[in-house]
Amino acid sequence: MNPNHGSRLALGALILLSLIWGYNWVVMKQVMQYVDPFDFSALRTLLGAAALFGVLLARRGSLRPVAVVPTIWLGLVQTAGFTAVIQWALVNGGAGKTVVLVYAMPFWLLPMAWWLFGERVGRVQWIAVVLALIGLVFILEPWHAAGGSLFSDMLALSGSVLWAASSIMAKRMRQRFQVDLLSLTAWQMLFGALALSAVAWVLPSRPIEPTAYFFGALVFCAVAATGLAWLLWLFILDRLPAGLAGLSSLAVPAIGVLSAWLELGEQPSGSESVGMLFIGGALVVVSLLTLGTRTAAAPKAEAAVEEGEARCQAQR
Repeated sequence: MNPNHGSRLALGALILLSLIWGYNWVVMKQVMQYVDPFDFSALRTLLGAAALFGVLLARRGSLRPVAVVPTIWLGLVQTAGFTAVIQWALVNGGAGKTVVLVYAMPFWLLPMAWWLFGERVGRVQWIAVVLALIGLVFILEPWHAAGGSLFSDMLALSGSVLWAASSIMAKRMRQRFQVDLLSLTAWQMLFGALALSAVAWVLPSRPIEPTAYFFGALVFCAVAATGLAWLLWLFILDRLPAGLAGLSSLAVPAIGVLSAWLELGEQPSGSESVGMLFIGGALVVVSLLTLGTRTAAAPKAEAAVEEGEARCQAQR
């Protein structure tokens, strides 16, 4: 294949992937009309895990789990904890606002990597963290937030912290064990899905309304946003620089906000718009730094951001 043609296909795949992951937030919001958040989280992660194992079989990858106990812990944080809180946040929180808060993940990850691993975080990156924190204040509007809105915002922020923590956990695992990224994601999702299923079984919930939208949302989340998305992601990583592929972390929240605005009528307030611009600007800084340094000696914290991106994206 012509290298230029392959790059163009990969860029097209990156655009399609960003559209799928960005629009998925609207789907997750809309489906809350028909199902309890914990029930849906359990169902979508079980089917998502099945889709990932299907991708593994198609690629003839090994199905044997590595480092079972650490993988279980990763699944509890990354799949059970993260998926549950972001889906819960969408019960009362807007899809656009929630996706922006969740995508504040890199600004928790950078100081975590600095504190736990002693990894170098440059001055410009610290500026990006400060910009993101200012943006969070504008989005949260603690001077105006009502109880329900603030609770949803805190759940979304908790999701971003859990996403960052799971990236740190996976980084430690990959330092200690030789694990395949796709296999690790599939197994941790399965373990987390089983934990979510137990929680959904114990907690009281309203009956599922078996509407066409419910089943469509389930298929979209499991097949398109998980199985197909992983195939696209692996194709992209094989043909584009990792830094360029990581720019999806900038496109996804933008598409999520735009989709929520167009389909759900979620027009951000003036303060929320300012906050989103601050966080968007900070993401641009981090993404461009990553893109510019991957061909040189990229800081490990930036590599950790991309690793977390690759594993967690399919769960949204």
